[in-house]
Amino acid sequence: MEPATPDPDDGVARSLQRLRALSPDVAALVDDPVNGARLRQVALASDFAIDTCLRQPDLLADLSADPDAPARPVPTLAPDAPQAWAGLLRRHRAAESTRLVWRDVLGLDDVDATLAGSTRLAEACLVAALDALEADFAKRHGVFRDADGKVRRLVVFGLGKLGGGELNFSSDVDLVYGYDLDGVPDPDASDGARPLAPDVYFARLGQQLAKLLDEVTADGFCHRVDLRLRPYGSAGRVAWSFAAMEQYFQHEGRDWERYAWQKARPVAGDIEAGEHFLVALRPFIYRRYLDFGALDGLRTMKAAIAAEVARKELADDIKRGPGGIREIEFLVQALQLIRGGREPDLRGRALLPGLQALVDAHQVEPGAAGALSAAYRFLRRLENRLQMRDDAQVHALPGDPQAQARLAAGLEYPGWDALLADLDLHRAAVSTEFDALLAPRHAPVAPDALAGYWRALPQAGDAGVLASAGFHEVESADALLRDFARSPGVAGLSDGARARLDRVLPRLLDGAADALHPMLALRRLLTMLHNILRRSAYLALLDEQPAALARMVEVVSQSALLAERLALHPLLLDELLDARVSGPLPTRDELVAACADVAGGDDAEAVLLALNEVRQALSFRIAMAFRDGRQDAEATARQLAWLADAVVARVLAVAQAEVARAHGIVPGARFAVMGYGSLGGAELGFGSDLDLVFIYDAEPEAPSSGARPLEASRWFGRLAQKVVALLDAVTAAGRLYEVDVRLRPDGAQGLLVSSLASYSEYQRDRAWTWEHQALVRARPVAGDASLREALEAVREATLARPRDAATLVADVEKMRGRMRVELDRSDAAMFDLKQGEGGLVDLEFLLQYVVLRDATSVPGLTGPRDTPGLLLALRRAGILDATGADALQRAHAHLLAVGLGCTLDRRPRRAPLDPQIAEARAAIGSAVRAQGLDFASGPVA
Repeated sequence: MEPATPDPDDGVARSLQRLRALSPDVAALVDDPVNGARLRQVALASDFAIDTCLRQPDLLADLSADPDAPARPVPTLAPDAPQAWAGLLRRHRAAESTRLVWRDVLGLDDVDATLAGSTRLAEACLVAALDALEADFAKRHGVFRDADGKVRRLVVFGLGKLGGGELNFSSDVDLVYGYDLDGVPDPDASDGARPLAPDVYFARLGQQLAKLLDEVTADGFCHRVDLRLRPYGSAGRVAWSFAAMEQYFQHEGRDWERYAWQKARPVAGDIEAGEHFLVALRPFIYRRYLDFGALDGLRTMKAAIAAEVARKELADDIKRGPGGIREIEFLVQALQLIRGGREPDLRGRALLPGLQALVDAHQVEPGAAGALSAAYRFLRRLENRLQMRDDAQVHALPGDPQAQARLAAGLEYPGWDALLADLDLHRAAVSTEFDALLAPRHAPVAPDALAGYWRALPQAGDAGVLASAGFHEVESADALLRDFARSPGVAGLSDGARARLDRVLPRLLDGAADALHPMLALRRLLTMLHNILRRSAYLALLDEQPAALARMVEVVSQSALLAERLALHPLLLDELLDARVSGPLPTRDELVAACADVAGGDDAEAVLLALNEVRQALSFRIAMAFRDGRQDAEATARQLAWLADAVVARVLAVAQAEVARAHGIVPGARFAVMGYGSLGGAELGFGSDLDLVFIYDAEPEAPSSGARPLEASRWFGRLAQKVVALLDAVTAAGRLYEVDVRLRPDGAQGLLVSSLASYSEYQRDRAWTWEHQALVRARPVAGDASLREALEAVREATLARPRDAATLVADVEKMRGRMRVELDRSDAAMFDLKQGEGGLVDLEFLLQYVVLRDATSVPGLTGPRDTPGLLLALRRAGILDATGADALQRAHAHLLAVGLGCTLDRRPRRAPLDPQIAEARAAIGSAVRAQGLDFASGPVA
């Protein structure tokens, strides 16, 4: 005979009868059809809530009257009655927890709201308790004050779910105490009648705070407090100075502490000081590079947890068991730790927003994130219901059939088996994602012969293995590898890093052997490895991510420029894994935003370092798109110019702030930067310098407003010098751009910065024809919007002025002939793509000539700066026919693409005379002659 199915309502009737016995008013509430039904649901889910209502009958009346009433404030803790504080806090916490039960069970709050409500309740109790204790402490022991008289308070950090704003219904609170006495004139003791040293003062205060919240009294407890996450755990000091904590984390911080402090948040005391400390701690938590080494730490923690689960038989533990809450937390936090150093949006404390940020960053598939979110909400709701029954910190499923029946019914399941079925589905989904994250992702092992050869170096090893793998210069390759194996960098590796290198290097050898030029690839790859050996996270990245390793071999083998940048700036290895590298390229607005958002505040050096890293990453992404054929040469050159615009604008803002701090501002003045040449024409190459001209508009003698005033011309001269210096400054992440300012009025003899009036006068009366040619491709790239408009008007008027036709032809031909003689590096076999006859400069001169010749009579010629835009304008004006314009467009695109390809491989921009080059040259030469020009003087290939 099968056992009877437990009745989940057993006990509910007794609970309601106990309520009826309180008073006639309560009996009326119980017997009311609407309130009675609600009370049945609450009684089914929570004995704790019923017990609280028995102790606080007014609470039951309030909840019945208005379930949506806001949370009650924490009662005042009177300074003269400290013996009453514990009872007030406990009764308040019990009442507010019961309100959370009521709203959860009746469906008025979803699980997110319940977790947030539990967090707010804990914070409110912490703040009230600390405020009362601090006031009491101040009377007896005084306080610590800084030079301005401000009291320095204890900082209470909430870690774990409290820090994340996702506290369980009956969770303990993980607290760490800190304090900051920097700037306190006498930090050795408090200033009261019974002074204490700061470590004793704040430790006692923290201990009393924990006792006030945690101690069990006749009213129960307020919140369980766990202080074990502090440095050195239970063996460490109770309260730590910020300076001591920074030293600890710098020298002894462990992986699990990075996870713990990832969610840290100041919840009571000096919140502002706590936030400042967390900013200082950020480099410990989040590395500046992609930190795949975090996965090793997570694997270790996972193994320890799995051992604990097996030892304590925690398979039914929905927090620590397989597919449980902790696996979701670790999965999200691990991905945040890996990438959060580079992507601030991934540094959130809360789990579900953090998971969505990972989706937005293309690190988690939306479908997987949906499954994880659903599982997390399901498990946290189930966890809350487990804890709501008796206000107990439990995470295990009940074994008692009656408790199982109550739990299932309270969650609106027809029975325990139905609840388990849903639970199993969610846990399976979590386990799948978590195991996929932690599964070693090593690529297929390189051939055993290569692995054995490498491990035998430098003393042994059969070099014939290299020949079998595909290397032709075996002796040279063998010598390179033996030198590398005996290098100090390899010899000094830890056991773990050496194991990673032993897995990575044979696979690199395998990839290099398959390259078009194996020895070239090998040299570049070993140079790269030399630079990352001391950075274990990069070895971890290549070891954990075979896609990144394969991509690196491919890129390094095919592009000297990208190989050089990867070797000099290993941060760019991160880009090999970034989904955006193979996704859509950033728009102009996105490039501007990326540079404008660079952090650093008033620290110019920090801004430059961060801006260099952003520019390196974005230009690398653009280069990869061109190299992979996902973007043509003209779009690539245009994007590089947009990026330069954004960088110049950000640097200008930094320079203006620095000059203003020293000398004030020039009231009513304006400043702008003009880009000439490739920048102005939006056809920038990889590694191109920037041709810049600086213009200001102000009263000539107008002084600046600072303590050390300068007249306007000197103020803006300083500003221009600062912009050039910042762009050219060398940082750990390289330099932004080399700058050429020789195109300014009067060239090297002229002032670095010109007034709008003098610039206009120079263009009108004194500029040479070649300077007006340069103006065709010039455009304002940064600075005051109204001054940029004024400069556009000057440019328009200058280009559209009438010119003597014969003089124009003579001037253009003379300048082009001079450049050909001085700069053309063509010979019988190789063609100079830029300066050779029929090359890019011939096309530029042709277009500039036509604009200067016809702009006075043909509207629209002065608008475009780029070659494709100018060709389209000439076609629309009828100056070029469709066939000729198309031929020139193809010629420009091809020569530009070949030139960019040369730059990517660090070769001079020269190319063999193949049919496509010949066709491009012929098209340009024919167009030049058709417009009555002769550029043929000088060396001809």
